[in-house]
Amino acid sequence: MRAVIYHNPRCSKSREALAILSAAPGVEVEIVEYLKNPPSRDELAQLYARAGMTAREGLRVAEDAAKPLKDADDDTILDAMVANPILIERPLVATDKGVRLGRPPEKVGEIL
Repeated sequence: MRAVIYHNPRCSKSREALAILSAAPGVEVEIVEYLKNPPSRDELAQLYARAGMTAREGLRVAEDAAKPLKDADDDTILDAMVANPILIERPLVATDKGVRLGRPPEKVGEIL
């Protein structure tokens, strides 16, 4: 099985999710450091759709740059995430079984 993790190595939750993926038998992990190689708007929208979540639910609200998005719609939030990928909550993990936001990191086990 192949798993793609949209990863920030400075984030403890992202590192924990990566450790879970790396320890899972038979899982080939692809690491995308999304701050260096951000997903496209369409890719991000598809990831959220597969996860059954909205862009707002994927917004990293702890960031100062998220404050102006308080009342924004999902299209505006997606545009902001593409322009400033730090706004993407992490880690996002995708497999053939689905997509999960790894908060808590154990949630990635649902798609392994």
